[in-house]
Amino acid sequence: MQNITDQALVKTESYIDGHWVASTAKIAVCNPANGEVLVNISDANPEIAEQAVVAASKALASWSAKSAQQRSDILRKWFELMIQHQDDLGRILTLEQGKPLAEAKGEIAYGASFIEWFAEEGKRVYGDVIPAPSGDKRILVIKQPVGVVAAITPWNFPNAMIARKAAAALAAGCTFVVRPATQTPLSALAMAELASRAGIPAGVFNVVVGEDASGLGKVLTEHPLVAKFTFTGSTGVGKKLIAQCASTVKKVSMELGGNAPFIVFDDADIDAAVQGALVSKYRNAGQTCVCTNRILVQRKVHKAFCEKFIAAVQDLKVGDGLSSGTQIGPMITTKAASDVHELVQQSIALGAELVLGGRRAEQGDNYYLPTVLTNVTNDMPIANNEIFGPVSPIICFDDESEAIELANATEYGLAGYFYSRNIGRIFRVAESLDFGMIGVNEGAISNAAAPFGGMKQSGNGREGSRYGLDDYLEIKYLCLGGMESHS
Repeated sequence: MQNITDQALVKTESYIDGHWVASTAKIAVCNPANGEVLVNISDANPEIAEQAVVAASKALASWSAKSAQQRSDILRKWFELMIQHQDDLGRILTLEQGKPLAEAKGEIAYGASFIEWFAEEGKRVYGDVIPAPSGDKRILVIKQPVGVVAAITPWNFPNAMIARKAAAALAAGCTFVVRPATQTPLSALAMAELASRAGIPAGVFNVVVGEDASGLGKVLTEHPLVAKFTFTGSTGVGKKLIAQCASTVKKVSMELGGNAPFIVFDDADIDAAVQGALVSKYRNAGQTCVCTNRILVQRKVHKAFCEKFIAAVQDLKVGDGLSSGTQIGPMITTKAASDVHELVQQSIALGAELVLGGRRAEQGDNYYLPTVLTNVTNDMPIANNEIFGPVSPIICFDDESEAIELANATEYGLAGYFYSRNIGRIFRVAESLDFGMIGVNEGAISNAAAPFGGMKQSGNGREGSRYGLDDYLEIKYLCLGGMESHS
């Protein structure tokens, strides 16, 4: 951590009510590239999480009472500080998460873009005047902040997953408590330091870092002072958290697992499809919820696509995220690499053909080589499980209807992609795919202006865009009587 220019960004304690809160128990934060301990941070218990919720509740009235412009000005300052410290924040992110430094800096800009977006969008929370059924009444609709928001975020995007939730919540006038993943808490704590510098008042933005996932989760999902809970992570964990929120009927939004199809039709630009698949599949070593999970290629262009795609994958450089030119960093843990390898081996045993990779890289147990499998069927483990690693299973199909059927044959519905130059097909397929986000001739679809979220068991609610404020607002109907005219 010595190469961080602003050492005050390296925090080792939870941030609650404007203070750094220590505890005797510690958690080691390790660099996945080499296993070295970066720092030891305080391990918060459920009592500390409750302190954070209470602090957020106490801060709610004054924060929500600020004008939208006042909140916007503070959020704008937070955005500017994130951009100003992009290099340090990116290095911290790479050290704790592993992704290449260029990607990490890109994530900082991406996360900051949500703060910038909602700093502006928060000024556009409009109500309505509805024609009344009689002349003596007036019907008004106003929108107000839902209240205290609690969040649990994952390790794969430790800055952006917090930023796009917190920015919307704070812009709407809510206060916020987040429990980041214990593998990657340093990015969250650095964001808290910058939040403090930006003038976000004590109690408005709180970060609780602790290993007791069950105990901390219980506080954040069941505490009566929490009005809304938001989670990004696996579908299995999400279901449990939704059930816990039911006891107090909280508003919930969930961004859960994915099994994204990437369809290449015979009328596609093959070179563009290859590049799109590379971007979608191998960013962050395949550890993204919207990354391509299955590549479906029409039989007529199957050979041509595979040849070009395999050649491109073979050129990807594996290494430490801080090393120049690295495109594939380590996976987050040795177990994560082992889980991916097991999926590969199970599918090979069922008839998949390994044409590239399929083993650990020489850099260490956390590294997995970019891998390509052909002769894959949709019922193999590598196709019907979320891979979360740098493996591309390629499936051959014959016609459009088969491609749609194969793509939709999953419980997930987060993101999907396809390449075609036929305008009729583009509309037919886009409307037929059961996914919340569709990339058409594009492998990178995320941006602050667009609604991010899924269908089916990939969750509910949307993040980013003008729709992203809705999950943090309550609609209130006002009926004004006694408005009859007096002559």
